[in-house]
Amino acid sequence: MATTSQPLRGKATCKKIFWAVFPHACFILSLVIYAFLGALMFSHIEGTREVTVSEEYRTFLQNLTYLARKLSDNVTENEMFEDDIRELFNTADPVWFINPEDRWSFFGSLFFCCTVFTTVGYGNTYPVTRVGKYLCMLYALFGIPLMFLVLTDMGDILATVLSKSYNEFRKLQSKILASKLCSGSTCSKRNELKSRAQSKIVINEPLTIMEVLRSQSGMKQRRVKYRNVELFEMLIARENENMQPARNKSMERWSSCPELAREKAVSRVIENFDKIGKELEKLDVPIVLMVLIIFVYISCAAAILPNWEKNMDFQEAFYFCFITLTTIGFGDTKLEHPKFFLFFSLYIIIGMEIVFIAFKLGQDRLIVLYKKVISSCAEKNTPSKKICPK
Repeated sequence: MATTSQPLRGKATCKKIFWAVFPHACFILSLVIYAFLGALMFSHIEGTREVTVSEEYRTFLQNLTYLARKLSDNVTENEMFEDDIRELFNTADPVWFINPEDRWSFFGSLFFCCTVFTTVGYGNTYPVTRVGKYLCMLYALFGIPLMFLVLTDMGDILATVLSKSYNEFRKLQSKILASKLCSGSTCSKRNELKSRAQSKIVINEPLTIMEVLRSQSGMKQRRVKYRNVELFEMLIARENENMQPARNKSMERWSSCPELAREKAVSRVIENFDKIGKELEKLDVPIVLMVLIIFVYISCAAAILPNWEKNMDFQEAFYFCFITLTTIGFGDTKLEHPKFFLFFSLYIIIGMEIVFIAFKLGQDRLIVLYKKVISSCAEKNTPSKKICPK
């Protein structure tokens, strides 16, 4: 029996782990598939579009040629030339100077899809064709809720890790303080009291059938609560529970009835889906700690990013990561190699979750602050109660 129960226990634990991880893996896998499908779609639509020379582009080239001919060696005239050039290039469309096949490659399209459903939107890559614009709106309509669902789900995991780590740190801190404050004599007295209290504890084992029957035989004069058949059924059930552990029984039931195991697994998966976002509501971590985590997280990326983005230093990379993780995305800082930055997509998702948790904590603190202000204002405006004489 022991040899057969061990494989059953291993299978049961593997099933539990699988059904516990299954909802989280589904969210992440669906987001990855959604991004790859969008990259294939936009690379086909925008990358294969025909480049046509418009009238605006021809007018731009004519004006640029005219200004180039006016260039002279005079400094004052050159200053006026710079102003005219600046005004001319403000009217230019960046699409005129971009090759669609280079910009809308598979990796470039994948980078665009990530900026769409993460709501970053740098602005340096955008659809030009009418079909691409319509599909971009439809893609964002379904991609943004999916991204926020992944953020909420992964935020629960991070919230659990943060809360447990913070609670363990507080427990360790309290133990260290207690050991410092506790002297030798007081600690020894406490240990003696604990040992005496533990020695007085008597553990009562569960009664067998014969012991219960003997106790029942001495109570014949009292009112009979159960019939004999019901009494024997209860005693046999109690004896079986004492003889066999509950885990083996449940495993035997699952192995003998696979339909029951499937129903139980499905109900667990449904419970996991229903618990999404619950851990974020329970999180109680100081906001200063979250700000410190964000600062360290962005600093690590700012130190790594200039290795392949040569036009960035540490400060520029720190600014770029902050604008990205907060989903602001001005687009003033552009990437020369978005292909390499796609390998950094996991960093973006985790960083957005950390920022999301920090925003949630800040929101809770603001609500508490508003409640205090409103309650204090209400107490000041309410007139004081006067005690009327009898």
